[in-house]
Amino acid sequence: MFSVITCIRDDHDWRLVLAAVVVCLIGAMAAMLPLSRAQECDAARRKLWIGASAFAFGTGVWATHFIAMLAYDGGMPIGYQLGLTALSFLLSVIGSWAAILVASRNRGSFSRIQGGVLMALGIASMHLTGMQAIETQAEILYDPYMTATAVIAGALLSSIAFHAFFHLKGLRRLFASSITFVLAICALHFISMASITLLPDPGKEVPATVLDTSLLAAIVVVAAIALILVAIAVVFFESHLTDLRGLANASQEGLLILREGRIIDTNERFQGLSGWKLADLSGKAPSMVLTAVQGQNGPGETLLNTRNGREIAVEVNTSRIVYRGHNCDVLAVRDLTERRQAEEIIEHLAHHDVLTDLPNRSLFDKRMRQALQMAKGKNSEVALFYIDLDRFKTVNDIFGHAEGDRILCKVASILRRVADERDTIARLGGDEFAIIQAAGQQPAAAQKLAAAILDEFAAEMDMARDPTAVGVSLGIALYPADGSDPDEICNNADIALYRVKHGGRGKACFFNAEMDEATRARRQIESELRHAITRNQIHVSYQPVLDAQSGDISGYEALMRWNRPGHGLSEPDIFIPIAEESGSIVQLGEWVLQQACREAARWSDPLRIAVNVSPVQFMLPNLCERVEAILKETGLAPGRLEIEITEAALIRDRDRVMATLQRLRSLGVHIVMDDFGTGFSSLSNLRTFPFDKIKVDRSFTGMLEHDAAARSIVRAIIGLGHSLGMPVVTEGVETETQRQIVVEEGCAQVQGFLLGRPDVEPSIKLAAREGSLASTPQTDDPSMSWRRPTRLAGE
Repeated sequence: MFSVITCIRDDHDWRLVLAAVVVCLIGAMAAMLPLSRAQECDAARRKLWIGASAFAFGTGVWATHFIAMLAYDGGMPIGYQLGLTALSFLLSVIGSWAAILVASRNRGSFSRIQGGVLMALGIASMHLTGMQAIETQAEILYDPYMTATAVIAGALLSSIAFHAFFHLKGLRRLFASSITFVLAICALHFISMASITLLPDPGKEVPATVLDTSLLAAIVVVAAIALILVAIAVVFFESHLTDLRGLANASQEGLLILREGRIIDTNERFQGLSGWKLADLSGKAPSMVLTAVQGQNGPGETLLNTRNGREIAVEVNTSRIVYRGHNCDVLAVRDLTERRQAEEIIEHLAHHDVLTDLPNRSLFDKRMRQALQMAKGKNSEVALFYIDLDRFKTVNDIFGHAEGDRILCKVASILRRVADERDTIARLGGDEFAIIQAAGQQPAAAQKLAAAILDEFAAEMDMARDPTAVGVSLGIALYPADGSDPDEICNNADIALYRVKHGGRGKACFFNAEMDEATRARRQIESELRHAITRNQIHVSYQPVLDAQSGDISGYEALMRWNRPGHGLSEPDIFIPIAEESGSIVQLGEWVLQQACREAARWSDPLRIAVNVSPVQFMLPNLCERVEAILKETGLAPGRLEIEITEAALIRDRDRVMATLQRLRSLGVHIVMDDFGTGFSSLSNLRTFPFDKIKVDRSFTGMLEHDAAARSIVRAIIGLGHSLGMPVVTEGVETETQRQIVVEEGCAQVQGFLLGRPDVEPSIKLAAREGSLASTPQTDDPSMSWRRPTRLAGE
């Protein structure tokens, strides 16, 4: 040992010795990395990685030897034979390859010892051949005992290095085996160097074709650089693999890699999802964690058994890749928990109302069919409640939608509280609710539930104390008494609710056949009215309005008439309220206004045309714009149009209607208060808005001859008109006595069957009259004048 230390200290340049050790360490590490890869590959690829490892190790050993030889100072010039130097390189690589190949066999410690011995012999053969390549004027003498000691030390340390490599893992394997191999190489080299003696021989000739030290140094530098580049390439490759593992770990899918049906690797996502570590899964079948594995024909769903005993729904997709030199199966495992939760939420939202979380119409229809099917099978009964909230629209408009939503949630809570848990409560839309009562003896059970709902609403929704309180109306139909299928039952419950809403509200009503007939007739009228214009069933008749004093025609009133197929001419009192209720009055009213303006524009005299406008039309935000557009379209001067309204229009939204009337007045249109004295007449309306006319309702006119009270009322209305500067028109004048009375009272204009019935367009009558006059001698008969009613007004 002391001789070795003395040799290194006295006969070597310590700087080059240090360089040799560094090169040796780089070579060992560069060999261990591909050898690690070789252990993970199949037989064919393993040989390639073992060859790369042997080349790196042999190059490192050879470069270490000759760098150390350059560091050796024997006291005389030294050269090297080219052939033996090259042979020493080949022996180093071949010896390394044989040693690594033997040590890699799966024979336990015996293979590691064999590999260590072969490695020592390979290094020794390289060393001795390299020593024989020395050309100098001296004789080289060897100490056989020291040389044998060097080989034994190299074999022992190499065996330990192989053992460390094949038994350790990770960085411990790399550093422990590399450092031990460095010790083996250095021990063998420097013990051997300590055993040689150079005997000077001046007579010995040195061949001319030898490698001098500078050339050898260049070769060694090239070899060392190549070795370093190989190490860098291996490190880069290993880093690339690390990046790929990082990429795999970043995947949102868990990955299981199988070789021959056994798990060999997983990513972190799978370990986190399952709770199993790689050490727990390595070598196990995938059935340990997956209930079933889908083949390569597409993804499939199965259950993942976690370490804590839970089962997670997952989707598994299988593919094949080359992994660590083998064809392997990859199972991509995707957690379906969030997707299942999202699907459940979507499914719930698709069948439930977002605000109240009650079943919506879709789920209601499904439950209704199921309830009737079960009732049919059990020969039992089902009650269907249609529920509508009273005053809800008013509360919603006044207090806002947020308050309306709160009320709807409160209503849902009340219904949940009073209904049985076996009943289905649904929100069909807006303020419409329904209850399917599938249990109980009917109609007693339905009566009990209806009473409970009404009592609970009376307690919870006290309109006297709470301005946001709403009422409730109930329509009830029974299966099978009121229908045999869901559509019929629902329709009949709706009819019963319709009857309640038009009969006082705040009550419950069971369906009956008479109710069905009346409602069907009303709905038939609603349906036919929607198409009456397109089917040319609606026409406009014109009734003259006469000056009470002169008897001249001062204008006409346009009256809508409906020639209903199968029923003849329907009275306005029958279909107008239904049209207002269904909303079709908007279309009908605009059409009548357009026809009347177009007709008036044809007249040669600028008589006025009066058109009734429904209170429903005054709810339209664009009423003024539509009137203005019709006037422009027909070319009628705004001053010739009179809009007649009733005080019912002022009751719904007084401020809004007043604002609309002001805008119409600004256009130049005249505004007439129709049917004054009936309903909700208020002097404040006359004071607030200066109407152009007041019309006395025909109901008062009909009683003038035999009812003093009626005559007093007419007299009061006419006097009120005079005091306010508003002309008064009396409708419904049918007798000469009635005409004389209203004229005596100071009425400005009169209208009624005595003076002219509603008839066809005045322009048509005038054209016919002019044609007949052209064929007869002209006279100055005043009855032929446009302004005389006797002929123009009709019979």
